[in-house]
Amino acid sequence: QPEHAVPLATALYRGGLTVLEITLRTEHGLGAIRAVRAALPDAIVGAGTVVSREDVVQARDAGSQFLVSPGCTPDLLATAREVGVPLLPGVNTPSEAMLLLEQGLRHLKFFPAEAAGGVAMLKSLSGPLPQLRFCPTGGISPANAAHYLSLPNVLCVGGTWMLEKQLIASADWIGIEALARDAAALTV
Repeated sequence: QPEHAVPLATALYRGGLTVLEITLRTEHGLGAIRAVRAALPDAIVGAGTVVSREDVVQARDAGSQFLVSPGCTPDLLATAREVGVPLLPGVNTPSEAMLLLEQGLRHLKFFPAEAAGGVAMLKSLSGPLPQLRFCPTGGISPANAAHYLSLPNVLCVGGTWMLEKQLIASADWIGIEALARDAAALTV
């Protein structure tokens, strides 16, 4: 719900999650980015599920400080570069990673992480592509996050496990903050 954007982001931020990705999966995403940027000027707020030129431009105009996509196309990459907003493009094969490496990218989203081979796949990629660093998303949970974070080619993980639907529905921002604190404390 649009009215949950700021209190939810505030709870995540207070819990230690200072980089927040707001997806563009609903018509409320861009408004949420604007509202959260205004309410939490010290947070790093970006747009996720960016899949088109229009998404890139609208996300930039809404104040996104970074973009995240489930995959990457030449037009998406070119547009992100044109507008000057950093893009974390999604990959799940060595060929996709190599194509983006050719374009000068060194930081990639590994998506959907668990379905695409998880920790074993990222370990396999580290040998031939040691210059790449990944942010795995998709199936990441408190049970497996530390396994990902222990890999030398993983800088961070993304997930939604701290966004418990019942806590959001009941506006239990203290509960969300506690889950965020647990997520922020994850280490290897």
